[in-house]
Amino acid sequence: MPRSVSANKEMREESRQKILAAALAVFAEKGYTGATITEITNRAGVSRGLASYYFPNKHLLVDELLDAYLDGVAAIIDMPGTADERLAGIIDGVLSGLLTDLPVQGVVLALMVQPSTHPIFAEVEARKDERICRLEDSLRELFTERGAADPALEEIMLRSVLEGVIYKAAVYGPQYPVEPVRRWLYGMYGLSAPKSTLTGAEPPPVTRLRASQRGY
Repeated sequence: MPRSVSANKEMREESRQKILAAALAVFAEKGYTGATITEITNRAGVSRGLASYYFPNKHLLVDELLDAYLDGVAAIIDMPGTADERLAGIIDGVLSGLLTDLPVQGVVLALMVQPSTHPIFAEVEARKDERICRLEDSLRELFTERGAADPALEEIMLRSVLEGVIYKAAVYGPQYPVEPVRRWLYGMYGLSAPKSTLTGAEPPPVTRLRASQRGY
């Protein structure tokens, strides 16, 4: 019996997501330059022809990954509540992402800054300009509600601090003190201390950060 249109669509989307997940894994291991389409298709368990149908080259894979990342960032901002509640939600959303998919965060950050892929990021950012402007304006309105003297600068600094946290967590992996950093950020912005941890467990004490030779 022939598959329905909806079933075919679902299978196509599943294949696309397998290829994207495999691309992230291979980029994490080999970097953008070292990764090959063959390695990605082998990791995804799909044929080279199918992968090429969706993504004829690595450029388009990076484009899609960065596109999804920017959409995810924008989604964190779109939440109800007071300015303080929204700010706390943004901080928690970013830090929760570190706990659930840190390797993905690290790969995306690398794709943004590597000379070989930065132009792709710039293209994606330009294409998403309207959505990004709404994100920036939403953050600036948040800081206006909080009485900031320069909401635009506050928006830039919040994103800079959170991206710096992502970078350090990507470098040091599970030993990065996410929960103490969360409490520090709450204190820096004058927010009430969180009543529970993001994981539900008490975090270990802060120690010295050293990169593991085994990775994470």
